[in-house]
Amino acid sequence: MKERVLSTRGTLPGGGLRRLASRPDTDVVRWTGTGRPEPAELASLAAAGGGVSAVLALGNDRIDAGLLDAAGPSLKVVGLASMGFDSVDQRAAAERGVVVTHTPGVLAETTADLTFALILAARRRLGVARDALHSGAWDLFRMEDYLGLDVHGATLGLVGYGQIGRAVARRATGFGMRVLHHNRSGTAADGLSTPVALPQLLAQSDIVSLHVPLTDATRHLIGAAELRVMKPTATLVNTSRGGVVDEAALLHALDEGRLHSAGLDVYEREPRGADVADLTARPNLFALPHIGSATEATRAAMVDLAVDNVLDVLDGRPARTPLPGTKAEPA
Repeated sequence: MKERVLSTRGTLPGGGLRRLASRPDTDVVRWTGTGRPEPAELASLAAAGGGVSAVLALGNDRIDAGLLDAAGPSLKVVGLASMGFDSVDQRAAAERGVVVTHTPGVLAETTADLTFALILAARRRLGVARDALHSGAWDLFRMEDYLGLDVHGATLGLVGYGQIGRAVARRATGFGMRVLHHNRSGTAADGLSTPVALPQLLAQSDIVSLHVPLTDATRHLIGAAELRVMKPTATLVNTSRGGVVDEAALLHALDEGRLHSAGLDVYEREPRGADVADLTARPNLFALPHIGSATEATRAAMVDLAVDNVLDVLDGRPARTPLPGTKAEPA
């Protein structure tokens, strides 16, 4: 009997999905709707053929107990084409003996590039200057127009010092920056960055960049109290997960002038629809639509690694990159 694999998208970058579909004795069942599938839609698709052995999903697909149950007892693995994994009910997966994997490593350098793009755009007010040019409002060179703050020589604080945080620190050396970091694991100084407590990092940094997963411990890690500690000339950048920041508190701080600027690639509610104007109307906030890993090579590599994880488990091998602290083989 053929194994069935549910893909939460009909097409994905690169050749990983085709490679999975070409595996002997495997049927790939694809969700072909538009937008993001609801868990109930995926559950119905998984259950229709008597269950599935694997689910290939994106990081914003909700993988809940209902979907896991609909997939049935044959389900062995959920392969996420994402580094983040907050969309998965990890307890429900563990209770059912299902391996959940993600894609660390392959997107670190690309996301670090985007982090620096946000730092430069927010700090140098590039959005305001671009909009003035596009609207025809730029009518004369004036010394006092579009003045931002320097990035070179600034102090950069990294909250989280994993693969992406270290990649950002390496880039900071080219800008002559002093780099601080705060990490739950207590990472030591490494020649690139100096470890400090979070309050010290927030108080001393000209730019604070967030690189932590979204968990119960990190939800609203940066809230009103933390923002009050930061310099009024500081910039906050978030390319991790939107829920790490109390968005309402951040917008309030920007509106009151208690923070110079912010650069966001992620949000508490995604995707943003018409309410995105609440962000883009602010001249001191530079916003992007969750594109940290969005290069052709990196997105293809993410799908490839997710497929590798799925195939490993289906073929009886340990998954290459299971979620931190979880088993690489099904129970």
